[in-house]
Amino acid sequence: MASSSSAISATRFLQSPTNAKPRSPSYSLSNSSFMASRSELRCPSSLSLRSPRRASSFTSALKQKTSKSTATIVADSLLITKEEGLELYEDMVLGRSFEDMCAQMYYRGKMFGFVHLYNGQEAVSTGFIKLLKKEDYVCSTYRDHVHALSKGVSSRAVMSELFGKTTGCCRGQGGSMHMFSKEHNVLGGFAFIGEGIPVATGAAFTTKYRREVLKEEDCDHVTLAFFGDGTCNNGQFFECLNMAALWKLPIVFVVENNLWAIGMSHLRATSDPEIWKKGPAFGMPGIHVDGMDVLKVREVAKEAIARARRGEGPTLVECETYRFRGHSLADPDELRDPAEKAYYAARDPIVALKKYLIENSLATESELKAIEKKIDEVIEDAVEFADQSPLPPRSQLLENVFADPKGFGIGPDGRYRCEDPGFTEGTAQV
Repeated sequence: MASSSSAISATRFLQSPTNAKPRSPSYSLSNSSFMASRSELRCPSSLSLRSPRRASSFTSALKQKTSKSTATIVADSLLITKEEGLELYEDMVLGRSFEDMCAQMYYRGKMFGFVHLYNGQEAVSTGFIKLLKKEDYVCSTYRDHVHALSKGVSSRAVMSELFGKTTGCCRGQGGSMHMFSKEHNVLGGFAFIGEGIPVATGAAFTTKYRREVLKEEDCDHVTLAFFGDGTCNNGQFFECLNMAALWKLPIVFVVENNLWAIGMSHLRATSDPEIWKKGPAFGMPGIHVDGMDVLKVREVAKEAIARARRGEGPTLVECETYRFRGHSLADPDELRDPAEKAYYAARDPIVALKKYLIENSLATESELKAIEKKIDEVIEDAVEFADQSPLPPRSQLLENVFADPKGFGIGPDGRYRCEDPGFTEGTAQV
């Protein structure tokens, strides 16, 4: 995890496609057409997908970091302080440990439906969300537990939601794929592909409207829209990129490209697998970053969030990452090449950050072990709390469904009709 190379790597992908090199030259499995084949799938040099004018601020900001003397770069190579490093490590360990516990609870029958875990992708969530203010917005996908945790939703509230209990962040009615918290401005997890991107775009428009029309000058909120590579061929994605660029909305589109859409390889599903190129096509900066390196993600996230907060418009960031488990806990994960999985497992983002912290004297082994012990206790407490929490009453089914539940939801006596023992009589033949 060589931090001083992060800005150089990021800058390279803001240059012309004709000069860029394949992103992952180190990945060259002989029996796979995976990332090694990227060079064969690049656009012809005659096609210019970049927009140098729009991308200039992002490029110049990153180039400033790379124009220093070698001595200065070495001196400034530590991109984080000790406090920041410990915060990043704690958040990533929390996400990993929480998901590991979710797997245990799912197989014990404590959770129902589909549960999609985030293992391996922690650097993306932590690298972006820990830079936000409380007022900023996060919009997620069905792989949303860790996004909620990074934004500040308590482990108790997330675990209880997974258990379907009233103490969950959605009172047990959202479940694994629909984490929402008004308090933390988590706009929800969305099960349908691309469904959350228009919601995030609307949130960003709200910020712009409040600032420019309602004259709330201190309203500089930023929205992060997380989604996967499988979403990037959907109409909502392109429509929202266009609208965000047209109106210069304060939003960052974060593609968590884990290279597989359920069982569909990213390379088989798109004509040009380099998603970051789609940003300049709509007049916004597009950038690729190593999504397995939290420090590189954080450097790119800083500039993208700052651009949005300054009113300079949206950015498309493609984070190349990998999920260590199957698509969901019901997925036997038999389609991915074992060698491919081993390659990314060796690049575990938590292990890499731990090594960086120790080698640069930002933390000791005992300090990191203390954090891990603390997280273990937090997770155990969350499970115990969720297990002991009550299930929702039947009457809760009709809440937040009708603006005026009288007539259907509430009977003449003022009681919920679903509590009437004869409520469902006569409906079997319908």
